[in-house]
Amino acid sequence: MKYLIAPAIAWLIAQSLKHLFRLMGRNRRIFGGQARSMLMLSGGMPSAHAAFVVSFALSMGLSEGWSSPLFAFAMVFASIVIYDSVMVRYSSGQQGETLNRLIVEKKSKLLPIRVAHGHTLVEAVAGSIIGATVALVVFFATN
Repeated sequence: MKYLIAPAIAWLIAQSLKHLFRLMGRNRRIFGGQARSMLMLSGGMPSAHAAFVVSFALSMGLSEGWSSPLFAFAMVFASIVIYDSVMVRYSSGQQGETLNRLIVEKKSKLLPIRVAHGHTLVEAVAGSIIGATVALVVFFATN
């Protein structure tokens, strides 16, 4: 359980910041056409995916040692998640937005598709910094 404290805090901070940034941005509606749980939104600044997995990997390294198999696994896992978020899901989100614009433009009878947004590199780096910071604070505060 102790290994999930820092990642959970990092995820909560990143998702809360994302909500705050969206409220300060162009779309200030809290409720409306895209009403979803704000803590579950995908994409945006900062990446909660990156915050979670970097915090987990760093927690493993700090607790189990930098040459431990757990740290190695956590780093591989973090790399895959961040790569997927930046490269695959970001591209998929762009394609989904384009398809939805075409559906509206062509007045198609098709319903717009749900689009899962990925992250830009800057969003992933920001999330990674949050994750690393939280892991360090939690580790040194509890040891």
